[in-house]
Amino acid sequence: MVKVTIDNISVEVENNSTILDAARKVGIDIPTLCYLKEKNEIGACRVCQVEVQGARALAAACVMPVFDGMVISTTSKKVRDARKATVELILSSHNRDCLACPSNKNCELQTVAEEMGIREIPFEGENDFGILDDASPSIVRDQSKCILCGRCVNVCKKEQGSAILDFTERGISTKISPLFNKSMTEVPCIYCGQCVNVCPTAALREKDDIDAVWAALECKDTHVVVQAAPAVRAALGEEFGLAAGTLVTGKMVSALKRLGFNKVFDTNFGADLTIMEEGHELLDRVNNGGKLPMITSCSPGWIRFCEFNYPEFIPNLSSCKSPIQMFGAIVKSYYAEKSGVDAKKIFSVAIAPCISKKSEAARAEMEVNGLRDVDAVLTTRELAKMIKQASIKFNALEDSTFDQDLLGEYTGAGVIFGATGGVMEAAVRTVSEVVAGKDTDVEFKNIRGLEGIKEADVALGDKKIKVAVVHGTANAAKLLDKINAGEAKYDFIEVMACSGGCVNGGGQPKISATVRSTTDIRAARATALYEEDSAKAIRKSHKNPQIKKLYDDYLEKPNSHKAHKLLHTKYEAKEAYPM
Repeated sequence: MVKVTIDNISVEVENNSTILDAARKVGIDIPTLCYLKEKNEIGACRVCQVEVQGARALAAACVMPVFDGMVISTTSKKVRDARKATVELILSSHNRDCLACPSNKNCELQTVAEEMGIREIPFEGENDFGILDDASPSIVRDQSKCILCGRCVNVCKKEQGSAILDFTERGISTKISPLFNKSMTEVPCIYCGQCVNVCPTAALREKDDIDAVWAALECKDTHVVVQAAPAVRAALGEEFGLAAGTLVTGKMVSALKRLGFNKVFDTNFGADLTIMEEGHELLDRVNNGGKLPMITSCSPGWIRFCEFNYPEFIPNLSSCKSPIQMFGAIVKSYYAEKSGVDAKKIFSVAIAPCISKKSEAARAEMEVNGLRDVDAVLTTRELAKMIKQASIKFNALEDSTFDQDLLGEYTGAGVIFGATGGVMEAAVRTVSEVVAGKDTDVEFKNIRGLEGIKEADVALGDKKIKVAVVHGTANAAKLLDKINAGEAKYDFIEVMACSGGCVNGGGQPKISATVRSTTDIRAARATALYEEDSAKAIRKSHKNPQIKKLYDDYLEKPNSHKAHKLLHTKYEAKEAYPM
């Protein structure tokens, strides 16, 4: 431990701490723009400059290590003037159309500029506003908003293992872009959206589908059905000032009904259906010599990562569509038939925590009989924008329940799909009971938590299978490399592209770097889902009465010919850098 003094406050910190660490320990806020704990600690933006007694120059607090007896000022005139000049220089070459910007009032650069009292920009920098890449169905890259902080580069490289973004060119011409300034559609981007989540401005953002949904809602001849994924309810409240992990299920349903959707359903029904199909697919592979390990296919970002980087594992992927796509397929078949609604007049909307769900919905494989499973995907952030556009006072809404007809019931197993390990736990709840022919455990806590790679042995009757849970595609790569090297062997693997699973999806509310450094948002949101699971009367997918009825009346049995036509798909290797 070493003693330092910051703004006349003495504090003891570990000797490998930075000035920023020490300041935060005593509640002193030092502004940052590039800093991202454990991912982007490069001192690039220089907004966090402080004055160290005896030093010849100001120091970047995020990378400067402390030493015993260090005396630091974070508020001197020299510091204030330097920080202000630094931000003014950043703004000099920045596209400042703030009122029309998607990140208006949720922009870290805007916040810092406001706090520093910047009202005029005394410099005029080089403005290159020509690069706007909106070719992908998921992510828009706007070079005019980029401040070269490097967060996206290092999250993509370290957490996701994709490394499709990097610094290019030099000096005043420096940019962050894919290889040779290619479009995001021309590189092995998995559209996970983690780059979007950490971008302090709007240089990276999701493709906006709000107008398409409004248009559908306005069309009197269109029957608009919406489903909401489990992780959305644990995060949507943050867009309205509520604490992370606040469950807002009832208010969310009320808001969706106020927006004018004809039917409001829960994706958890689709999650229960996925467990029925995926669980029986696993049993078939285990019992009949199928390709093992079987790997879950719920995460579209992970699917793209596999197609680009590990095509040898494509035969291992479950053929099941994701819960959202399954639900969409059932809406335009079973629901349309039973409700007497023309399937061609149904517009199917999904509210998802995931940006990659937009690209998944756009895949050629995701349609049956010429009808798209899902017509539009909105992120949690986009839903919040729609609610605000409609002037709905979200926090004042009374709670409502999802529509109950045909597809309305769900179990606790469906809820936990939103957290890493949830798909595996939900599957094991059902598969173990199907094999045993009697009630088995409900909770499998050894596959919960935020450890990057988790392993466990699971009993299926008199057999034991080895399972693994992994989140973050960089961790998935480590696991697959071990399997390829013969160092590990599993029967069933759950992979989620995003760290923490869907609760931390690329379409969830953006969290500032300061909050990220002090609060594990993933854990708070996941806890909310496990609490809802615990409160459900039915916690195993195969016990959902509406799922049973769906099979009795329409699908016959899990993995039937009809189920395969509607609920299963296939994947193919993709070329990372096509010529």
